[in-house]
Amino acid sequence: MQLNLKNPLVFFDIESTGLDVAHDRIVEISIVKVSPVAGEDNKVEVKTRRINPEMPIPKEAQAIHGITDEDVKDAPTFRQIAKSLAAFLKGCDIAGFNSSRFDIPMLAEEFLRAGIDFDFRKRKLVDVQTIYHKKERRTLKAAYMYYCGENLDNAHSAEADTMATYKVLEAQIERYKDDAEEPLVNDIDFLAKYSAEKDVMDYAGRIIRNADGVPVFNFGKHRGKPVTEVLRKEPSYFSWMMEGDFTRDTKKVLEEIKLSMR
Repeated sequence: MQLNLKNPLVFFDIESTGLDVAHDRIVEISIVKVSPVAGEDNKVEVKTRRINPEMPIPKEAQAIHGITDEDVKDAPTFRQIAKSLAAFLKGCDIAGFNSSRFDIPMLAEEFLRAGIDFDFRKRKLVDVQTIYHKKERRTLKAAYMYYCGENLDNAHSAEADTMATYKVLEAQIERYKDDAEEPLVNDIDFLAKYSAEKDVMDYAGRIIRNADGVPVFNFGKHRGKPVTEVLRKEPSYFSWMMEGDFTRDTKKVLEEIKLSMR
């Protein structure tokens, strides 16, 4: 099953120093760019790059992905590759495995840290894990075996995980194209909507839109309350968040909402 594409579709996976989007850094990124070619099979490009995180890689993270400080000491920093990476992703839709919860927030934070406002919200985002969980509810390794009938060697290698994600999405479309209850359509617009979990406004999911399309907080004592209502009644809450341990992206979205109140 070949993906039906209008725009190039980028599958990506990152390995990092940890899971804290606000503070941890990327140590490896692998990208599979699938581009439509009229009258021919889709063109596939694979790029994998180690990145110097400019901080020690904890032993716990090394135990998962096997990348050490020595492995990345001579690698470029994210800031050094940010412009070329943004150019490579220009005009592409985005796909990944658990990408909406981790990989996209992490990559967005790295871009903002490097001074590049790469807006993922303008792209179609397909999370293969969400589709998998809605259909079967397991892990990438199990998904690869289930859909592709093969063992996933080198799990937690960014390139192996990225290629596996690409193959799993193709197999998912083939398997569920004739699903009587909820068929999967070979269309990125459909897949992006199907794999979206919430109408989130920031990548960390701290601010979401409710059923009426109103931005509301999705955490803490003001969970479910409209952001503008909270900021009017409790102006100090804005300062607390802007000075607090929240991602740059969350602060950017909050600031945009505040500016819209003028």
